[in-house]
Amino acid sequence: MSDAVVVGAGPNGLVAANLLADAGWDVVLLEANDAIGGAVRSSTDVESSFVHDTFSSFYPLAAISPTIRSLNLGDYGLEWSNAPAPVGNPLRTGGWALVHPEPADTAQALDAHAPGDGQAWLDLYSDWERVGPAITEALLTPFPPVRAGVDLLRHLLGPRGLKRLQLLIGPVRSVGDRRFASEAAKLLLATNSQHADIAPTAPGSGLLGWLLVMIAQQYGYPVPRGGAGRLSQALADRFTAAGGTIVCQARVDQIVIRDGRAVAVRTADGREYSAGRAVLADVSAPALYCHLIPRQDLPAHVRQRLRFFRWDPGTVKVDWALSAPIPWRATPDLDPGTAHLADSVDDLRRWSRQLAADWIPDRPFLLMGQMTTADPSRSPAGTESAWAYTHVPQRIRGDAGGRINGDWDAADTAAMAERIEARIDEYAPGFSDRIIARRVLTPPELERRNANLVGGAVNGGTSGLRQELVLRPMPGLGRAETAIKSLYLASSSAHPGGGVHGACGSNAARAALLHAR
Repeated sequence: MSDAVVVGAGPNGLVAANLLADAGWDVVLLEANDAIGGAVRSSTDVESSFVHDTFSSFYPLAAISPTIRSLNLGDYGLEWSNAPAPVGNPLRTGGWALVHPEPADTAQALDAHAPGDGQAWLDLYSDWERVGPAITEALLTPFPPVRAGVDLLRHLLGPRGLKRLQLLIGPVRSVGDRRFASEAAKLLLATNSQHADIAPTAPGSGLLGWLLVMIAQQYGYPVPRGGAGRLSQALADRFTAAGGTIVCQARVDQIVIRDGRAVAVRTADGREYSAGRAVLADVSAPALYCHLIPRQDLPAHVRQRLRFFRWDPGTVKVDWALSAPIPWRATPDLDPGTAHLADSVDDLRRWSRQLAADWIPDRPFLLMGQMTTADPSRSPAGTESAWAYTHVPQRIRGDAGGRINGDWDAADTAAMAERIEARIDEYAPGFSDRIIARRVLTPPELERRNANLVGGAVNGGTSGLRQELVLRPMPGLGRAETAIKSLYLASSSAHPGGGVHGACGSNAARAALLHAR
């Protein structure tokens, strides 16, 4: 009998398994697919000499995560690589809004768009240096974050406290309008906020935009050298070196519960894996509560609360093997690894409103990755391994562009890819001519490859305030513990949510260790 069984070998499951093994537990990690990694995988499926990340690519939250950093994954082969610039926006009017490696250089570039924007940027960075550590600790540790909360309160009561409070709770559109004069600076803040499904006019979007763009300024947007899968492999190698066991192609279809306590899991082939101390589930909240826990063992109040759970929007991702780098209409001062494509903050708002109304946007906001720019090992010299993704509704009422019906058949898939490529061609004329090969991952295809990405949702559930903190994944304590003893939710459906930071797995492992004592 093992001390613990961890279900799911995505980044959170791998982190949880490592921390339990470090505590001396005998741990078995079960993965339904034929390889570990979850949404952190890479392959040469698009073109044999190009490495493409199947799902996620850039890991700014890993750069600040105390959990990831404490695992010393460099000892297990992980190397980080950064593009010359972390992130930027090509502008409709020409030029770029760009985060440079040094804050003073970013400020100087923004001053060229509007005098005074440079100092406003440095003020934001000063706030980050003072408040950032407390924010990071509050977000990436179990709820409630008592120590971090006290530290944060001290800064909010001090000089510039009101401005900082507005930054933390305000919509990114309002924050940008208060702080900056130029559309370039406002776009830089607003587009970074859209890495989660919080509208630019919604409370909390200001915090997310500021958080990500300040991480970019201080740490960059790092990528694992050789592909995202290298991060997962380093986690797996560390775990097995500590004595852990990984079993792939082991799809769990039931948590075995006796006397109100999780004691084992049962796989689809009928095998039972016993757990003497804990079961940790790196699966979505609906999968855990609606499928893996037998209905008779789940308290009625949990089923009641789960009715409020909401998914984040679906995703369409296109990967390209390009014969040459992206031919941007305006050449940036430094090549960014991540590029955001939106005409303006108003354009971003329009896209968000279409999405919220369950319409496929006609002019999608794009998050793009230039992977060879960030890591030259990804493709042959002079070429580019690139991708872009955008969001679509979970339940589609219509298409603002008039061509896609939402079945995601071959015609829908081709039409969406063409819409995305046409959008890029506006900012990089001739882009389409450089395509050697492409792969299109629609919402159903993303879910087929990773069961946690339901309908193409990549964040384990909406990041809106209705489903954060004590409301994640449903009204309760916002912690990894479940209504079943010795069973812990370790996926991004739990606090603090999506992103590769390992905090959801770490919080679950901490809870299991605490209760075992």
